[in-house]
Amino acid sequence: METWDAIRSRRNVREFSSQPLDQATLDRVLEAGRRTPSSRNWQPWDFVVVTDPELRSKLSQVWRGAWHVAKAPAVVAIVAPIVESQQEREILHFDLGQLVMAMMVTAADAGVGTGHAVVADQDLARSLLDLPEDRFCAYLISCGYPDGDPLRPMKTIKRRPFEEVVHRGVW
Repeated sequence: METWDAIRSRRNVREFSSQPLDQATLDRVLEAGRRTPSSRNWQPWDFVVVTDPELRSKLSQVWRGAWHVAKAPAVVAIVAPIVESQQEREILHFDLGQLVMAMMVTAADAGVGTGHAVVADQDLARSLLDLPEDRFCAYLISCGYPDGDPLRPMKTIKRRPFEEVVHRGVW
């Protein structure tokens, strides 16, 4: 798939087929995350890949909107350092946003659907993933083949019109 097609095909998938994910495909998604640019090459992330159904089910309890985590063949927990300063937090979340999008577009390129979730219950996430005390689980990305419609470039999308979003020179 071309990059533009992958971007136009990517959508939040929360219902997954029973087809297992190929390890090479999952590793490619993880490699896309590893290669993501970061401020001053900080690379403030680690990934915990969860495929065990029981652990995924428990992990889906970290946020009320994370129910799809239990249904996905694989879940990638994005783990980051706990930082003190506001500036570091801003840089961290900017870098993590780039990372999540890179992983999701790479997944779409392979026909793999993704859904994302934040983590509200850090204590639960920390205990389930056995995270070090100086780390937190920022996001979860559920990964699997969509149940039903495969990914393909969408012709119509629910987005604000281009002319409303784009301002040239000034607002």
